[in-house]
Amino acid sequence: MKLSSVNEKKKKNQPADIDNANTRSILKVLEEAGLSEEVLVATAMELYVPHPGVENMDIAQQVFKRELKLALSDPNLCILLYAGMLLEREGEKGELPGISKEIFDKDLTFLIVDEVIGMSIAKYISGDKGIFEYVRFDKLKPGILSKLGPFMDDVIAGLIGGVSANMYTRGKDDGGKAAKITEATKIIGATKPVPGKRKSRFAG
Repeated sequence: MKLSSVNEKKKKNQPADIDNANTRSILKVLEEAGLSEEVLVATAMELYVPHPGVENMDIAQQVFKRELKLALSDPNLCILLYAGMLLEREGEKGELPGISKEIFDKDLTFLIVDEVIGMSIAKYISGDKGIFEYVRFDKLKPGILSKLGPFMDDVIAGLIGGVSANMYTRGKDDGGKAAKITEATKIIGATKPVPGKRKSRFAG
């Protein structure tokens, strides 16, 4: 049976408008855990390579921040990230079912659920391209990734990997424009006359 052939039954009592103003910000939650936007960007930039549209690190940082904000606007992703954080906390206390604290602390090779979560996050954000970037970050563990626990290193590698993949693919559409604007701003700033000082055409 195809999913398209299933008769959809909509949930009842669905409101037309939802007040989402008082929800917790996942960026705030991450920041409280020592994972601020600056930390995430710095970690991502350690594996940055020039690419059409993101030819230099300044542009890459701009595009990465934009893609990060876009990704974290999805509540499903926010909950997935938060679930990983909760698993980390429970593991530290030795309260995960079927896994002792010793197994958790040593991050033994048979424990793959952390990587499954990391890949799921990356793929949710950027599809198969995100998985490739996740693997790159997970193996090299730049920046903050080398300091995180068994679940959180994969959770954050998945987030950064997915966002990084979108930075490269979607950056080509506007990164070049950003470069031209930045360069034009520098030129204008360099040639703009200083207020109060008019350039005289006559000597003396």
